[in-house]
Amino acid sequence: MKKDKAVVVFSGGQDSTTCLFWAKEKYAEVEAVTFNYGQRHKLELECAARIAKELSVPHHILDMSLLNQLAPNALTRSDIAIESEEGSLPTTFVDGRNLLFLSFAAVLAKQKGAKHLVTGVCETDFSGYPDCRDVFIKSLNVTLNLAMDYPFVIETPLMWLNKAETWALADQLGALEFIREKTLTCYNGIPADGCGECPACQLRKRGLDQYLAQREGLRT
Repeated sequence: MKKDKAVVVFSGGQDSTTCLFWAKEKYAEVEAVTFNYGQRHKLELECAARIAKELSVPHHILDMSLLNQLAPNALTRSDIAIESEEGSLPTTFVDGRNLLFLSFAAVLAKQKGAKHLVTGVCETDFSGYPDCRDVFIKSLNVTLNLAMDYPFVIETPLMWLNKAETWALADQLGALEFIREKTLTCYNGIPADGCGECPACQLRKRGLDQYLAQREGLRT
């Protein structure tokens, strides 16, 4: 019997939507929180709201526009190109984003009586983002518990999965086609399979192709 309540940090993308399905499978109650931090594509907010509504998940959108003022980046500024050079963080990295998102999600979760925070961060297929590392999540978990005197557990179901394994998890949850058709991962704001050219689309497609090939191999 499912029990407890969880809050999912939710962008409407592949990873967070997989986490939303995962949380619905595991917990008795699930709510989602999305952050408006001035991202280029407002469609991301609309996509998250639409998915939450379709899955009957209570959905909150919080204003984090200050983050855009403090940390200019390619996800919020059209005049900053999406680039990645060896030895430096990609221009899509937003300083403090996961720290702030999880901290505000924790405040919301406590008010809602939820002890579990679910996030789609991943150390296997990440772009060098320091706030996607397992060590950061464990550290923040301790800090949040101390800061609010509350027994939070930050859940990271994708932490050690590559993109093919993330698609496999989506399939196990009966959500592969839903996630493929209704999520928004593309840096250029194109839903579903996206533009096919940006780093996010390439990583997503490569993982999907690998998983579908593996699945077909098991059937033959």
